[in-house]
Amino acid sequence: MSNVILKTEFNLPGQTNLYKGKVRDVYSVGDTLVMIASDRISAFDHVLPEGIPYKGQVLSQIAAKFLDATADIVPNWLEATPDPSVSVGKRCEPFKVEMVIRGYLTGHAWREYRSGKRMLCGVPMPDGMVENQKFDEPILTPTTKADVGHDEDISREEILAQGLVSEADYILLEKYTRELFQRGTEMAAEKGLILVDTKYEFGKDANGVITLIDEIHTPDSSRYFYIEGYAEKLALGEQQKQLSKEFVRQWLIENGFQGKDGQEIPHMSEDFCTSVSERYIELFEHITGDKFVKEDVSDVMNRVENNILNYLNN
Repeated sequence: MSNVILKTEFNLPGQTNLYKGKVRDVYSVGDTLVMIASDRISAFDHVLPEGIPYKGQVLSQIAAKFLDATADIVPNWLEATPDPSVSVGKRCEPFKVEMVIRGYLTGHAWREYRSGKRMLCGVPMPDGMVENQKFDEPILTPTTKADVGHDEDISREEILAQGLVSEADYILLEKYTRELFQRGTEMAAEKGLILVDTKYEFGKDANGVITLIDEIHTPDSSRYFYIEGYAEKLALGEQQKQLSKEFVRQWLIENGFQGKDGQEIPHMSEDFCTSVSERYIELFEHITGDKFVKEDVSDVMNRVENNILNYLNN
């Protein structure tokens, strides 16, 4: 489909580097980062072959909204959004850990719990809990930030012992993480949602100030449940209705793909890609409470490039 951003090969004035992640392309222009949220979609550590129309716009605009709404808690990297799929901000030196915070026993935490473990990243989990049950207090379960391969669980004690973060900085990271999660929880509740768990990434700017980087509170980095029906489903042991890209993983599983050796990614028809796009737009409207306005994608690559160049030149 020509109306999606699958890959970018721009040559921006003053460009010094281009980093391509699974779903984002990040251009370095001096001390400025230009982050393009592509329409690529990943699952099971694989980038799927087809793009999802408007996905980049959805994630970029959700992240910008929440960064703006939390700027009073901690400074963040974002300086401008010259295009609906583009974020521009200051370069920071990332910490080598990601701050994961969990309000509920679900996902990775539940899988560990179900296997008999009662300690996650050095944090005790009480006996007698069931899947998707709320913790008495949100727990912090950091991970290493791997350059290659999977991130790994790590405890506060291990982070300090390995010198990944100084104790003074780590105390601040914990404080910011809890305050951001509390703000996100309150904003979600206003929309009839539960912010279940999420991750935050931090770095230091050129002046050594701890700064929130990357995206926050998007359906790619966070898990949301609906408040309505939560208690009933919990009592019955049923799966919660959730807002995340879990539905894409489920479709892949049903079509015989979980990222394992020898498995082929199933064909993604245009109808399927459109249906995923519609789900992402639905997520946007639920999470933000705003009506999603589709940007013109008839010549999306030129639109993005021209908007970036206009911003940089001015």
